[in-house]
Amino acid sequence: MKKSTIWLLAGVMIFAFTGLLYLQINYILIILNTQESQFENAVRRSLYQVSYNLELDETEQYLAEQIFAFDKKSLQRKPQDASQLANKNQQRLALGASHQALTTKTIEIHVRGLSSSFGKNDINTASQRIQTALEDQYFYQQNLLEQVIQNAMKASEKPIEERVDFTNLGGYIRSELVNNDLILPFVFAVLDRNKRVVYKSQGYSVENLKNVYSQILFPKDPGNRLYTLQVAFPTQRKYVLDSISFIVPSIIFTFVLLVVFITTMSIVFRQKRLTEMKSDFINNMTHELKTPVASISLAAQTLNDTDVSQSPQLMEHAKQVINDESKRLGFLVDKVLQMSLFESKATQFKMAKLDANDLIASIASTFALRVENAGGTVDIDLEAMDSTIVVDKMHFTNVLFNLMENAVKYRNPDVPLELMAHTANAGNKIVITIEDNGLGIKKEDAKKIFEKFYRVHTGNRHDVKGFGLGLAYVKRIITELDGTIKVESELGVGTKFIISLPYIIDN
Repeated sequence: MKKSTIWLLAGVMIFAFTGLLYLQINYILIILNTQESQFENAVRRSLYQVSYNLELDETEQYLAEQIFAFDKKSLQRKPQDASQLANKNQQRLALGASHQALTTKTIEIHVRGLSSSFGKNDINTASQRIQTALEDQYFYQQNLLEQVIQNAMKASEKPIEERVDFTNLGGYIRSELVNNDLILPFVFAVLDRNKRVVYKSQGYSVENLKNVYSQILFPKDPGNRLYTLQVAFPTQRKYVLDSISFIVPSIIFTFVLLVVFITTMSIVFRQKRLTEMKSDFINNMTHELKTPVASISLAAQTLNDTDVSQSPQLMEHAKQVINDESKRLGFLVDKVLQMSLFESKATQFKMAKLDANDLIASIASTFALRVENAGGTVDIDLEAMDSTIVVDKMHFTNVLFNLMENAVKYRNPDVPLELMAHTANAGNKIVITIEDNGLGIKKEDAKKIFEKFYRVHTGNRHDVKGFGLGLAYVKRIITELDGTIKVESELGVGTKFIISLPYIIDN
């Protein structure tokens, strides 16, 4: 698949997923706003009803007090028997009914009952008496109500503590909230017109509360005597979120899709990069193997030549070419097989103690001739006092060999090569540094050079041999030896590899 096609698919998926996230977030915000609006409306309805109930309670209280006062005066004026008191109580229940309708209906009832026992004149007399009694009762109730209204109008002059029972106020609020399907803890306070707290419930604190809901108590009172009921809900946010808990699975599924999407795109691009590296590896391997095979084939043809067979020098040269190229071919095959076995963890380490300073000095002396032939120098600085390490000698030697060989391979042809090997102690570690002044590596390439098959792109040039396995092998060996390796490089300046391994102290 072409890289442009992958990017196109990725762009379409990103666009679709971004649109899905946008719609999902907007949907959640709309639901949250709707739930909060419904919550606020229910609270305001509840508080209004609480204020209205307090007014009703106060009116009923004044009505009961006035009835008791009138009854007391009536008893002092004219004693009445139990039947008369019961009749008066029944008549109080007719308060607010139409006087004319009540009078007419009562007269008809009494006339109907008396017609069977008395004459016409007696009936008229009885009817007039009944009508007079009902009129007296009506004016009595009317006077009673007028007194209640007058006293109620004076109620605003009383302190709020006498008008509202604060101990029952919380119950009123809770009851009205339940009627509006709001069951959650709340705190409240009553404030005067100067915002001073007259009464507050336990836990109420203006500094620590948000979304305080207010309702005027007795709103028809004069402005200088108005009091405000404030109610707040400490768990309001949690309550609203719990009411839309069904959205949680949707959020989880969206998050899962996001993770799957990111993982999928990462795998796609990693596989694309691996495909490119493997393709580059195959091309390099083909070129690397083709050279020794061609040399061996040419040497074999030379041996078959009768003229060459008569020349011992040519025969010896052909044999030497076959021998050298066979070793080179075997080395390339072993390198690939070695990495394959190492990936399958089939490689067995033969751990042994050795002196890192001695090993580095030995390998550096081997490279000294090659570096000097290239017009360069080798500088060895072995400062580590504790240099005994436990490693597999063969694999660790290959590690150092690969790093020094890379310094020779990637030297700057315009500058004499300077290869430096340095050791030092840092804590309980020995730090080995292999540094050169070669071509250097770009920062984006330096992050990938320890990946298998990765090579810095040089186009179709094959002047630098290799499969892109050397540094991957180095990384794996150092990791298996409980060490670390990092690279510091600047393009055109040089490269430094820093290895850190635990050392042991000899007795």
